[in-house]
Amino acid sequence: MRLLTVNAGGVRPTEAAETGGSGIDKRPVDGPVLVRDPGPKGEGGSGLAGAGDEIGDLRHHGGRDQAVYAFAREDLDRWERELGKPLANGVFGENLTTGGVDVNGALIGERWRIGADLVLEVTSGRIPCRTFADHLGERGWVRRFTQAAAPGAYLRVIEPGETRAGDAIEVVHRPAHEVTVSVAFRAATTERTLLPGVLAAADALHPELLATARTYVERETAGSGRAAAAAGQG
Repeated sequence: MRLLTVNAGGVRPTEAAETGGSGIDKRPVDGPVLVRDPGPKGEGGSGLAGAGDEIGDLRHHGGRDQAVYAFAREDLDRWERELGKPLANGVFGENLTTGGVDVNGALIGERWRIGADLVLEVTSGRIPCRTFADHLGERGWVRRFTQAAAPGAYLRVIEPGETRAGDAIEVVHRPAHEVTVSVAFRAATTERTLLPGVLAAADALHPELLATARTYVERETAGSGRAAAAAGQG
């Protein structure tokens, strides 16, 4: 398992003008890049320090639990075949393009050591948006990407460090549950009935998905309680 490229991009104007631009257009960078915790969402941006990587919409992107976005070269290759056009590393807005890593099969809370010092932890899958579709120029892209349920992984920084293209990736921790990136993504998008199950990942989950799952369970429990009470009265 290896890091093929580290990718960064500055903010550029987009058709979705309300976002104030986007840094989705990322390109491979040379040399080592420091990766560190960028701070809370809404304040901190990218986890790549000093690489020129920027976040245009801090309300929805970046921050501690989305510090780094990883996407597998194997999945880019599959989309190349389906879309019939070349897809360079970084084109999906990923900071890390990996080789030999089952990114979508990674467990929430799984930790990767990349290079000598950097340790990252998987938090969630990437939810597609209009900016992503505009960037690729593909009609129906949000629906198509969502249906594939292979979104790539957001990661938080556990131990900061430098990384560069060619670094080895080692899984140094796998939690004792079965909530993968793909399962968590499906729970957040097309299969809400999976939400109770993702609670097995606990605090390793992205906080927003964790809150969504807890709310869903509370509503379902309350609904079941009301139904039982009504049946008893009958």
